[in-house]
Amino acid sequence: MSLAIASIGTASPATVYDQEEGLRIAKSLCCRTDEQATWLPTMYRGTQIDKRHMVLPRALVNDVLAGTRASGSVFLPTGAPDDCGPTTGQRLTAYEQEAAPLALQASRQALGRARLRAQRLTHMVTVTCTGFAAPGFDQRLIAELPLPATIARTQIGFMGCHGALNGLRVARAFVDAERSARVLLCAVELCSLHYFYGWDPGKVIANAIFADGAAALVGLADADAPPEAWRLTASGSCVFAGTEGAMSWSIRDHGFLMSLSKKVPDLIAAHLRPWVAAWLGEHGLRLDQVPSWAVHPGGPRIIGAVEEALGLKPEQTCDAHEVFAAFGNMSSPTILFILQRLMARSAPRPCVALGFGPGLAVEAALFA
Repeated sequence: MSLAIASIGTASPATVYDQEEGLRIAKSLCCRTDEQATWLPTMYRGTQIDKRHMVLPRALVNDVLAGTRASGSVFLPTGAPDDCGPTTGQRLTAYEQEAAPLALQASRQALGRARLRAQRLTHMVTVTCTGFAAPGFDQRLIAELPLPATIARTQIGFMGCHGALNGLRVARAFVDAERSARVLLCAVELCSLHYFYGWDPGKVIANAIFADGAAALVGLADADAPPEAWRLTASGSCVFAGTEGAMSWSIRDHGFLMSLSKKVPDLIAAHLRPWVAAWLGEHGLRLDQVPSWAVHPGGPRIIGAVEEALGLKPEQTCDAHEVFAAFGNMSSPTILFILQRLMARSAPRPCVALGFGPGLAVEAALFA
C-alpha cells in the first residue's frame, strides 16, 4: 500500500526580517573584532536568502538593531565580552510558549484543505528537534483542534532537517497496518531560539541560514484518496560512512548548537549518487526517469552538490531555491513547504524528496 497525501498546511511566525537585518544582528551578537565583522557580509550575501521568519518579537529585532532595550527580552545582548546569550532553560521556556500556536496554525490549514474533521483522525505523528516539553505540543493539538483523546501519538525527536521524511515513513506504516487510519503529521521548528552568540565560523553560518516554521500533512489510505493525489510509495535511508563529524546538533548550557562542516557539500557530491541510484533501482526506476525533486535546502552549496551528484537541471530544483530564498532553512518543516509547492503546480511524477541530517545521513521518499 501507499500513503496518500490529502493536504499540506504551512505556517510562519509574524516576525519577518530580511538578510541585511540578519547581517546587522550577527555583527551585534557574534563579532568580537573588526576582522570578524568584515568577513560576514560576503557570507550573508552568499546564502541567497531574501527573508526569514522567527517567533521572537519584532520589538527584540528593533532593539538589537538600534542598541536599545525596550523589549526587555532575555535574548538581548548583555554587552559583555563573554556573552553567550540566554540559558538553555530560558530558550526552552520560549519554545514551550511558541511551538504549539504555530503547529496549530499549520494543522488547521491542513485539515481545512483536506475537508476532514479533526475528530476523524486516528493517528498523529509530531516532529521537532528544537525543543523539549512534556506534555508537548501534541497534547495542545489534541485539546485545541480538537483531536480524539484516544488518538495514537508518535513523536519523531531530534533527527534534524530530514525529520519530516522519517515522520512520513511512520505515517505510511500506520496506514499499511490499519486500513482505516487517518494520520496527521505535524513538524514545527523554532531554530531562532538557538541563535549562537559569539564567534565560531561554523555556528555563525548556521545563524545565517536557519529560521522558524511549521508544516502539517493529512495522510490517508490509498483507496480513500482521489486518483490525482500524491502517494508515498517508498522510503529510503543511508548513513554515509566516516562522516560522523560533518554535521552535529548538541545540547549545551546556552542552547542547542549546530555544527556544519565545510566538507558537507563535497561529501554529498561524493556519496549521494551511488546510493540514490541503487535505491531507485530497487523500485524499478533510473535517475533520468525522475522528473521532479524536492531537495531540502540546507544551503545553496548543498543544493548545488545534489544537482551535481544527480545531474539535475535548475528547473528540477527551483522549488527548493524559492523556498530557501523566502523562508531560509526551517529544518524539518522545510521539505513539506517544497512538496506543497510541487503539488500546487502539478509537478510531474514520480518525485523524489531528499533531506540530510546529522550523521551525515540522507533520507529519501518516493512519490507517485
